[in-house]
Amino acid sequence: MLIKLAWKSTLNRRASVALTLVTIAISVMLLLSVERVRQDAKSSFANTISGTDLIVGARTGDIQLLLSSVFRIGHANNAVQWQSYEYIKAQRGVAWSIPISLGDSHKGFAVLGTDASYFSHYQYAKKQHLTFAAGRPFHNGQEVVLGAMVAKKLGYQLGQKIVISHGMGNTSFHHHDDNPLVISGILAATGTPVDKTLHVPLSAIESMHSTGHSKPSRIVARKQDATHHEHEHEHEHEHEHEHEHEHDSKNNNALVHNLDSKPGDLIGSTKQITAFLLGFESPLYTLQVRRNINQYKGEPLLAIMPGVTLRELWEMLDIVEKILLLITLAVVLISLLGMLTSLLATLNQRRRELAILRSVGARPWHIFTLLISEAIFITVLGCAFGVALFYALLIAAQSGLQSQFGVVLSISALSTYELTLLSVIIGAGTLIGAIPAARAYFYSLADGMQIKT
Repeated sequence: MLIKLAWKSTLNRRASVALTLVTIAISVMLLLSVERVRQDAKSSFANTISGTDLIVGARTGDIQLLLSSVFRIGHANNAVQWQSYEYIKAQRGVAWSIPISLGDSHKGFAVLGTDASYFSHYQYAKKQHLTFAAGRPFHNGQEVVLGAMVAKKLGYQLGQKIVISHGMGNTSFHHHDDNPLVISGILAATGTPVDKTLHVPLSAIESMHSTGHSKPSRIVARKQDATHHEHEHEHEHEHEHEHEHEHDSKNNNALVHNLDSKPGDLIGSTKQITAFLLGFESPLYTLQVRRNINQYKGEPLLAIMPGVTLRELWEMLDIVEKILLLITLAVVLISLLGMLTSLLATLNQRRRELAILRSVGARPWHIFTLLISEAIFITVLGCAFGVALFYALLIAAQSGLQSQFGVVLSISALSTYELTLLSVIIGAGTLIGAIPAARAYFYSLADGMQIKT
């Protein structure tokens, strides 16, 4: 009977109750959204690269190596000699290896030089392999494979020719116009930096840099030299020109050889790479090989375990997610305080109503139960509407967050933690509702029936 009376009383004050419901619903939506994005962002971040046991590059910081090789952020200070790569990948226990060469770009997107093993062994998001939305992997030094976002943003199709530029990001120092590449494949979306990357054979990187970039630089240097020492070094310049002509002929022959090579033979005359990925036959080899690489005498190298380094990087951002959670909890608290204000404000107007209830036999604990039931109704309804808004927001933002930020939102039932948060909110609403209920409990019948002037 009291529950029915509380429900009708709540409906009778629908205007003020509706405003309170909206504030609680919005705050619950924000709380659940921040928590879901935080959890899924952490999961997506940890799954950026999967199934790779070690990332090896020139000696630098762990996080810097991870950012440059996996996220294409920043620049590697030094390169890894090809001989070192060949030596390490031949070590006992190494199941596969993927060479990586960075430093070029195309309209702001990173270009990654690699070989056919990249499409066979690179994994993301709990050991998912790369798949093709269209086309196939590159087969020679004149083909390129695009990430999903590159193709979508730039509107590229299979068979189109594109030109790679030297330099990362939007800063390009030289365009390799003499080495256009044909799009042979477009990868399916992964929600990782792979989507924002153009993949080319290592032979294409070597050919572009040897025929399209180095030569103009030497010509400029020779012209500047000639301006100051035209008569003194004339013989040296002629010799340099002959040597350069011979070098260019070798590069052209190497390029022809690469184009005629088999699909798996796409290395060419590569001398240096940025980094490489390793997978082992057994996890037992990981620590041993890592120690050997870090002590390698051929050149200073660093081997990192990507899973460990990813967790370290996320922990650096831990303060940000805690601040977001605190801000959202503050919003929830403010909405509950708004409900308290609303209940206290209407309590003064309802004193006569409560006095009439007392006069017809209602006891003080009936009044207390009535008011606290109204507070529970408002809080539960606010949470229910907040959950509905939360799922509507998830559906609306899912594709955008995945394509723009690589965060894959899971549209699933509320987790135990999320249900616990809702229970805490309902409990807090009940406690707040007990404040006006306690005040009404101590109202006397005479006070309620007294006419104020």
